[in-house]
Amino acid sequence: MGKRFIEDVLTTNFIVWNIGSEKNYISPYKEENNMSYMTAQEPSTCAKIIHSHAALAAAGNLLPIPGTGFAADTVTMTTMAMALAAVFGANIERRVAEAMAISALKKTMLKQPIKTIAKELSKLIPGLGQIVAPAVSAAMLEAAGWSLAEDMAAQRHYQQFTKAA
Repeated sequence: MGKRFIEDVLTTNFIVWNIGSEKNYISPYKEENNMSYMTAQEPSTCAKIIHSHAALAAAGNLLPIPGTGFAADTVTMTTMAMALAAVFGANIERRVAEAMAISALKKTMLKQPIKTIAKELSKLIPGLGQIVAPAVSAAMLEAAGWSLAEDMAAQRHYQQFTKAA
C-alpha cells in the first residue's frame, strides 16, 4: 500500500481494510452503505426515546402561534439528543446537545421544506393548525431522531474501529 493511497483514504470518510489482495471500503454512515451499527437492543431503546419525545414535541406544537413550534422542537430534540447519547455510552453537555438538535432539525427541515412551511402556516387557520402542526412536528422529530441515533451509532463504531487499528 503506497503513501498516496493512505493519504487518499485519510482524507475521505471511508474505512479501508485489506483481505488478501482485495481492498474493501466501508463508510461509517448508514446513508452511503445501508448498514446500521446498532446492537440488537439499541433500536428498541432508541424507539422508546424517539417516540416519547416526538409526542412531547407534538404537544408543544398545539399552540396556534407561528414560531413557537420551532422552540418546542428544539427543546425536545435537545433532551432527546442527551438521552440517545446515553444509549450509545456517551455523556454530552447540554450545549453540545443543543447544537446537535439544531443541526438535526435543520437537516430534516431542509429535506422536507414543504412540511416545515405547511406546519407554520397552518397555525394561522384556527382549528386546522392544532391538527396539522403537531402531526408534522412529530413526523419531523421522528425522522431527525432516527438520523441522530444512526449518526451516534456510526460515530461509536468508527471510534471503536480506529482504536482497534
